[in-house]
Amino acid sequence: MATNLAIDDRLLNEALEIGGYKSKKDTVNAALEEFIKRRKTNDLINIFGTIEYDSSYDYKKMRSQ
Repeated sequence: MATNLAIDDRLLNEALEIGGYKSKKDTVNAALEEFIKRRKTNDLINIFGTIEYDSSYDYKKMRSQ
């Protein structure tokens, strides 16, 4: 899918240099992947402490079955 985006050249060139990528396309794709991973990680962090576990569950017992 061809797109025409107005991307800040200064930011793109800095990301290209820092990331060591060979093309602007590789740089943008890597940035998008990192953005998605960070957002998903934040979603996981936000659920910490919100899940109640069954205190009688014995995971060691389940391993031996």
